[in-house]
Amino acid sequence: MYRIQFFLLIFLFFFLQSCAENLTYKNNTNSNKKYYSSLGFTLIYDQNLFDNKIINKKINNESFVFLHKNLKVNTKVKIINPINSKIVETKVSKKANYPNLFNSVINKKIASALDLDPENPYVEIYEIKKNKTFIAKEGTIFDEEKNVADKAPINDVEMNDLTNNDSLNLDVNKNNKNFILLVSDFYYIDSALKLKKNLIEKTNIKSFLVKKINNTKYRLLAGPFENFSALKSTYISLNNLGFENLDILMD
Repeated sequence: MYRIQFFLLIFLFFFLQSCAENLTYKNNTNSNKKYYSSLGFTLIYDQNLFDNKIINKKINNESFVFLHKNLKVNTKVKIINPINSKIVETKVSKKANYPNLFNSVINKKIASALDLDPENPYVEIYEIKKNKTFIAKEGTIFDEEKNVADKAPINDVEMNDLTNNDSLNLDVNKNNKNFILLVSDFYYIDSALKLKKNLIEKTNIKSFLVKKINNTKYRLLAGPFENFSALKSTYISLNNLGFENLDILMD
């Protein structure tokens, strides 16, 4: 009888230990999730955009409506106007198709709440964790670097894992609305210069520049641009070459 009880206790011990290990594994997996963030221009909805098939979803202005290409419906997001620091917290209402130049579609109610300049509707977007803790900015550009590495129109671009970068940490000058396109970060300056030369040849755009961030990070940029209209043609040219979802920084 005692031997049976002893074996039952041993069995329960290892069973509970196994459950605890499984729970720990799940928590670690969740903690490693990368959350979406983007810096760029949003598209403010107008009926003509739907009528002209620029976007494929029709929305209204009765409540906050936020559309996105990739985020799941009901994903919570924080939208920030860096010019005046106004914030709207909402969720993805629908998934939609819209031009790659924009990082989202919002309705006029959100635009009004953020007091956006309709000529330069620049926003920062961050996915919010389920516990509503504000999302850190780091760790997002590396995915874009891998995308650029796959799409770059030269064969010898060298890149390293720059997951500890600070490329999204901006000091916003509210009196200056110059915008800069972030093409990519590089480990070696020679790689950045090669891509710069290649892009100038392919696009005939002279506004590319390489900026040293530190001894192991060199940033290829395009700009500055005074407004959205000035930036648009350069963005489209890069997009046509395969550079997608480029962050737009404010200088």
